[in-house]
Amino acid sequence: MRNLLLLLAISASIFQASSQTIIPIMDSVVFHDGYAGLVATYTPPAGVIKIKNDIASRKLTVNELASIGTTLQINVVLSALCDNYDRLGYVNLAFVPKGSSTYTANSVDHIELARFITPFMNKNIQPDTVPYIFEANNVTMILKDTAVTNNFDIWVELEVFGVPYAANTEVAGCSGRNDVFLGRLEFVTNTAAPSLNENLLLPLFYKNNFNNYQANGTDTVGKTTKEISFNVPYDLADASFLLITSNHGANQGGEEYNRRNHFVYYDGDIVLSYIPGRTTCEPFRQYNTQGNGIYGPSTRTDAQWQSFSNWCPGDVIDIRKIDLGAVAAGNHTFLINVPDATFNGGEGNIPLSLYFQGSTNGKVLSIEDKVKEEELVSVYPNPTSSNFTVKTLMLGATMIITDVFGKQVLSRVITKEVNNIDIDNSGIYFITIKSSNEVITEKVMVN
Repeated sequence: MRNLLLLLAISASIFQASSQTIIPIMDSVVFHDGYAGLVATYTPPAGVIKIKNDIASRKLTVNELASIGTTLQINVVLSALCDNYDRLGYVNLAFVPKGSSTYTANSVDHIELARFITPFMNKNIQPDTVPYIFEANNVTMILKDTAVTNNFDIWVELEVFGVPYAANTEVAGCSGRNDVFLGRLEFVTNTAAPSLNENLLLPLFYKNNFNNYQANGTDTVGKTTKEISFNVPYDLADASFLLITSNHGANQGGEEYNRRNHFVYYDGDIVLSYIPGRTTCEPFRQYNTQGNGIYGPSTRTDAQWQSFSNWCPGDVIDIRKIDLGAVAAGNHTFLINVPDATFNGGEGNIPLSLYFQGSTNGKVLSIEDKVKEEELVSVYPNPTSSNFTVKTLMLGATMIITDVFGKQVLSRVITKEVNNIDIDNSGIYFITIKSSNEVITEKVMVN
């Protein structure tokens, strides 16, 4: 029955049943050698573009965004082709200027929604597919936020890194091939909800290096620690961090195999400590059909798994939601520290993704409030290539412009109604107008 419903969902684009909406993002997408140049001869399914061999992307339609409710489940299914080793995969959102038919990986802002580990799969042995399921209810606030959707098209990326070299000789039928995995991605949500505004989204880290041996991987070489400061332009009634980390790739005895304490601090206070890893990896043994050095030939006890492994090929990586409650406007800090991490021979990494989101009250502004804001402050054009105008009646107030990381790029007292602004670098900027009895913040996108 589910297969029938899925077919109907694909043919109708959006299928609704029992207050559940299935949005098929992409299906039967082939991923190729992640180290090679883009395979120009491959034609992806309709509506899907390949950014790189390991990244497929599709823009959400207006109807799909309108159909999003207050819950979101992300489903990924991978099928084995010609990579028989464990790798990392991701689901990302890309915020692309309106009307663009394509983009490059580093030209737009991203946030990572989900991460998973591919199993050691031999395409000739069943099962040759592995499912991954993520709960991402917080993402609905992003997809319903008019401040985002009015300025950007939202593209959903399925990213699956793979390498065929071992399979070329180890898996029958893979000689000379460079296709590594076949992927499917869908969103599942509930009854459509109204649009929101007065939400805040700050991308902070996006798959950044996090280790103890690179200047761009740590604040202090020799220690695995990273801190970032960011600015919250207005008071939030409720806010949270969304954090994803996964220790891997440091050879035997390194970070792929040892469980470490991770400590997270917000404004100097510890808000989370955790040790990655499952109690046991046995539930995922069924997907690891290629002989490998992690699972071995025999079932392991829980204690054995916990003694050496912090991830399970075929499993999801946890999305850690850190609830902060009310957050005041101003500068804040996030710090993560893994004091016992050991990267043998300067190898390995802990890819770090983090974003901050919050809401003033989780409700749509009243018409009266919206009209009041529009009368007091307007920003145009938005988006813009560099120059824009801030028109305001709040003479004598202070105008502060900051980027998404809280870095102040302009501060001045407003002495005239029309103010021309020039920003050199592309990105999202917050324009905050402060008077003795009023604070109004607007967003502007500079392409």
